[in-house]
Amino acid sequence: MKSIPNLLNLPGYVITDVREIDDAYHVSAKTSDGLAACPHCHAVHIVGFGRRTQWIKDLPMHGKRVALYLDTRRFRCKVCGRTFYETLPAVDAKRLMTERLVTWVAQEALRRPFVHVAEDVGTSEGTVRQIFKEAVARWDEDRRVETPKWLGLDEIHLIRPRAVITNVQERTLVDILVNRNKDTIMRYLCHMPNRDRIAVVTMDMWRPYKEAVRAVLPHATIVVDKFHVVKMANAAVEQVRKQLRTALSPAQRRGLMHDRFILLKREAELNEREELLLSTWVQNYPILGAVHQAKEAFFDLYTATTRAHAEQRFAAWEQALSGQTRVAFGDVLTAWRNWQQEILAYFDHPVTNAYTESLNSLIRATDRMGRGYSFEVLRAKMLWAEGAIKKVPRRPKLTRQSRTLADRWPPVGNVGRPLLDDDLWEATADTVYGTDLRTLVHRIDTGTL
Repeated sequence: MKSIPNLLNLPGYVITDVREIDDAYHVSAKTSDGLAACPHCHAVHIVGFGRRTQWIKDLPMHGKRVALYLDTRRFRCKVCGRTFYETLPAVDAKRLMTERLVTWVAQEALRRPFVHVAEDVGTSEGTVRQIFKEAVARWDEDRRVETPKWLGLDEIHLIRPRAVITNVQERTLVDILVNRNKDTIMRYLCHMPNRDRIAVVTMDMWRPYKEAVRAVLPHATIVVDKFHVVKMANAAVEQVRKQLRTALSPAQRRGLMHDRFILLKREAELNEREELLLSTWVQNYPILGAVHQAKEAFFDLYTATTRAHAEQRFAAWEQALSGQTRVAFGDVLTAWRNWQQEILAYFDHPVTNAYTESLNSLIRATDRMGRGYSFEVLRAKMLWAEGAIKKVPRRPKLTRQSRTLADRWPPVGNVGRPLLDDDLWEATADTVYGTDLRTLVHRIDTGTL
């Protein structure tokens, strides 16, 4: 049969026919190489023993699906008597797909819903999901992320709470864990390479985090994230506001609901209109004014310049609390008793995980865009988002392979010597820090994640 040019650019095959229909190309082909030996006994005495046509899917072309009809030869070995079909080059061992199609499906599944990728290829969504799952397992096995000096531990709710690992200095996402249990965190930290370089761990006030870090990283300083501490003060204001709503008229209730952001905003950041609204609520509801002022004073705690100064400010702030105001800030007082050293550590190591809150928003937005995604799929889309991996190329280094310098050159006057036969440039891997958050923001905003 006469062959035609290999329009598919698929090495190892000769195309014998191409038929185009409305939504697909149907390509007939055969292997171009002969079979050398029996795969069972490796004998070279083999004879033809029939043929069959195999239908293989390949990369879409010109917006159409591609189906390969491969004329596959069957052989029989004269030595061992066993029969076998020839090996088809570039065909996936598990599926009737080319290897390049499997790779393409995995990459496309990072960017688009599985059902859309399945439609383009002409396969089921379940097949796309399985290919993606296998690809993620390979990517996880090969993934090497630089262990951060400042490590962040936070959480995100995806069906249930998940631990989020971040690089605070580089502002990157390192990983998302299946849960936030102590054993899970310990297991992850134990497998981090060069974990001794972790100097500071910033976290929210979740005791399993602290216990895991104390067990695996006893040398690291734990810092309770400033964001989570001040958020508790805002929660106290919200608690009082909600209690007051029960005694208000419907109109007043709606006003207080819309003005809640004024109560949570710092006084120095209010405009004239917002200052007027705030003064109205404070005058009408003194308890709300007292709680708001206590919140402002608590925020000022973080303007202290030293650990000792912050401790003194907190003592003065606590002493000024009384009555309903003290009750409203009960959670803050309890947190201070249980986490005092870790909260004060911020003033020795002013690092914060606040940027992770933007990451949480990104993850939630991704979840909304991909309704029905499992945790594993959503995690993969965040970790391997195209073009979002933050890395720094490492310069290759010159190494000696066998003989020493003394064997090839006198020990004097070596400056500017030429390269010797045994000198080789050793390739080194890039330094990977994880997924850059700013790039993720852009991908979400442009709808390309």
